[in-house]
Amino acid sequence: MSRLRKIFLAPSWAIMIALFLTPLGIIVVYSALTRGAYGGFAFPFTLESYARLIDPLYLTILVRSFWIAAASTAGCLLLGFPLALFISRSGSRKNLYLSLVILPFWTSFLIRTYAWMFLLRDTGLINSTLAKLGLIREPLPLLYNDGAVILGLVYSYLPFMVLPLYATLERLDKNLLEAAADLGARPWQTLVRIVIPLCAPGIRAGSILVFIPCLGAYLTPDLLGGGKSVMIGNLIQNQFTTARDWPFGSAISLALMAIVMVLMYVFVRRDKESLL
Repeated sequence: MSRLRKIFLAPSWAIMIALFLTPLGIIVVYSALTRGAYGGFAFPFTLESYARLIDPLYLTILVRSFWIAAASTAGCLLLGFPLALFISRSGSRKNLYLSLVILPFWTSFLIRTYAWMFLLRDTGLINSTLAKLGLIREPLPLLYNDGAVILGLVYSYLPFMVLPLYATLERLDKNLLEAAADLGARPWQTLVRIVIPLCAPGIRAGSILVFIPCLGAYLTPDLLGGGKSVMIGNLIQNQFTTARDWPFGSAISLALMAIVMVLMYVFVRRDKESLL
């Protein structure tokens, strides 16, 4: 059975090695090389790229990336929890509402981002409507700032928060809610003391699914931030394209991966300790 298991797992291992381990190994090697005179990479091996990571400019970009990702995750949670709770109590219409949640995925991510640009720009629908109603005299700065980036990230990754929360709320024992009501608990007390603690696994799963892609996002900050809200993903993209500094771009990528892995380890470890 052990040999048969290895035979069946061989294709999966081959795919993992070809599509994950090999590219990762190439990035590790690039990060230890020197930038070529005309871009790319060259010998000798050096750790200069890693030393540049402590530059205050790059640390500022890293901190901005973390707070934007955290704010986007919080926004998804605040919007996703009531929506998931509503869907879990919708009876026969659950499938319809779930289909509406994932409906944006049927459209190109780039097109949806451009749609937000048309809505938020100075001559967009929002500013034009407010101006016609006489509520503003000058266009509001809705685009090319951190707020626009957070809005775009929340819109893009909200389904990743709703689906895990819905899966947790769907399994919630309704008898607990009835028991709380019989004991005189008000709705908000039931929500805080029963529903939210029991939904903690869904909250943690949704937060991870949202925070990690938001941290490495580059398209949304590039389009909605307009170069004013540079995140770590934009920095990595710039090093591989415009600056052509492949070693430094590889070093940033590995550093970001290491930070995420450490946070994931701490998060999972604390989660296990809370269950003991």
